[in-house]
This record gives sequence, structure tokens and C-alpha cells, in this order.
Amino acid sequence: MKFTQKNYYMVSLYSITHMLIDFACAFLMFRRIAATPDWQFSILLYNFCAFALQMPIGLVADRLNRNALLAGLGCALVALAYGLWALPLAAVCALGIGNALFHVGGGLDVLNISEKKSSALGVFVSPGAFGIFFGTMLGRGGAIVEWPLLLALSVFAGLIFTLRPMQKEAYKGNAPLSLEGAARLLPSAFCLFLVVCLRSYAGLALQFPWKGTGQWGVALVTAVVLGKALGGFAADRFGAKLVSCISLGVAAILFLFPQVPILGVLSVLLFNMTMPITLWAMAKSFPGAKGFSFGLLTFALFLGFLPVYFGVQASAAWIFTLLAALSLVLLWAGLRKAKT
Repeated sequence: MKFTQKNYYMVSLYSITHMLIDFACAFLMFRRIAATPDWQFSILLYNFCAFALQMPIGLVADRLNRNALLAGLGCALVALAYGLWALPLAAVCALGIGNALFHVGGGLDVLNISEKKSSALGVFVSPGAFGIFFGTMLGRGGAIVEWPLLLALSVFAGLIFTLRPMQKEAYKGNAPLSLEGAARLLPSAFCLFLVVCLRSYAGLALQFPWKGTGQWGVALVTAVVLGKALGGFAADRFGAKLVSCISLGVAAILFLFPQVPILGVLSVLLFNMTMPITLWAMAKSFPGAKGFSFGLLTFALFLGFLPVYFGVQASAAWIFTLLAALSLVLLWAGLRKAKT
């Protein structure tokens, strides 16, 4: 795939907006919603709306073929949530659905121009971790005003709305909606689905004793961002299977040394390298339903969140080694059976 200047503009715009959307969601949740009596339920409701709903929204998006419109509406809905904070559950729903609309619309556009490559996917998904981290930190601190954030959301929504008419022939729309051959590819899809479930759980449950010491918290979130971005580029250069084997294999070993900060940071970086690979492989398996495939994997993220939400936590280092090894087996099987 040869990227044009307009392709770079699209990926850059969506990636920056991704960070902004996740920042805005985390900021409002911790600035306003955290103090309400329904805080614990709000966490569950937000994650359901933001991740589980991407699956049905993705199917609708495949049919509508108006990806930029959905992404821009997602920005607008997140901004609207700031005016609803006096009705906490309504604000949470607006945040979550807005997040879902943006991710499906932006994700579909990036998938459409990715073709045989996964590097653009890695660039798109990676900045979200920065948004969540800094949105949570500043939301708890309450040190900044909200109006510049709302202005930024409005500006980026406007820029996204112009994508299709501005790029014209460079704007690649969705393929006709089709789930033909889905039954034959269910085994590979199931393997990829389980990989994301395990990654979601491990990412939420993993705790390092030094995480709150000095700058190691920033180092960890940077490792998440770099891992997702580098994974796409590495897969394009060396192949998805080889990168998956090396990254998950080495991560499984490094998870055995949680007391060593630098090894912990490296394990997180390597563990996250397969994220764009799973997205790319699932989309290649269902070329006529990329939005649905994107949403299917975000539904897996939601399922991985549930055990942690209900208190099922793992602490032993060997458990995360086992999860990484199992992820490798499942991902290898999924990549072998998928159309990759």
C-alpha cells in the first residue's frame, strides 16, 4: 500500500482525535461522575456503552458507509455529555455512545485505507492510552477548566466532517455489507476474540509494586502506546506471525520479573504489540463487515473488563506469563486460519 498525503492526514487526524476523545471521557468521569452515588454502576455503564455497543454500531456503520459522519457525531456527543453532568447516568451514556461512534467511524476509515498493512491501525489505536491516563490524572486533580476541551472537540468534529468531501477520490468507502463465508471463519474469529479478552483482562489486572513510584507510571502508559504503534509497523516489515511469536513469547518471560521496573515496562510494551495485528486479522477475515469485526473485538475488551470489575484479580506473576503464552497459541491459530 502506498500512502498518499491525504491518507496521512486522515490517520493523523483520527489518531489525535482518538487521544482527545479518550481524554475527554476519562476527564469527565473523574471530574464529575466519580463523586456521585452511582459511581460504581457508572463505570460498568460507560464501559458497556463505549465497548460492547461498538459491535451493533459497527454493523450499522458497514451498511451506512458514512464513517466520518459517525466519527464526527461521536465527538459532538462526547461534548454534549459535559452539559449533562447534572444527570450523571445520562452523561455517562452520552460519553460511552459518543466514544463508540467515534471509534467505529474512525476505525473503519483507517481499516479501509490499510489494505494489506497494519501500521496505520497501530498509529490510530495507540494514542488512546495517553488520553485515558492524562484524563484520569487531571480529572482527579481538578486543576484545569473544561471549555478549551469542548472547543477542541468541536474543532476536531468539524475537521472530521470535511474528510469525505475534501478527499473525494482518495476517500475509500466501505465494501458492500456481506457476511459471506463467516461460518467458515468462525474458528479463527473465535481465537482472535479470546486473545483480546485475555489482553483486556491482563492489562487491567496487572499491577506492579513500583507503578506509583517516580515516573514509572508515565513509563508504563508510554510502553502501551509505543507497543501498539510499533506492533503494526513490525508486522508489516517482518510478518504478523513472527512478530506475534517474539513479542508474546518474550513478554511471557519478562512477566516473571515484576519487581524489576525496566523489565516490567518492556513486558507491557511487547504484550501490546499484537493489538493492531488482531484488529487487522479480524478485518481481513470479514472484508464485507469491517465495522462489525472491529466492534466484535471491542466487545471482547468489555468481557475482559468484567472479571476485574467484579473483583476477580490475579496477582501472581506466573498467571500473566500463562496468559501471554495462551494468547500466543490462540493468536497463532487465529492467524493461520484467517485470510491473512
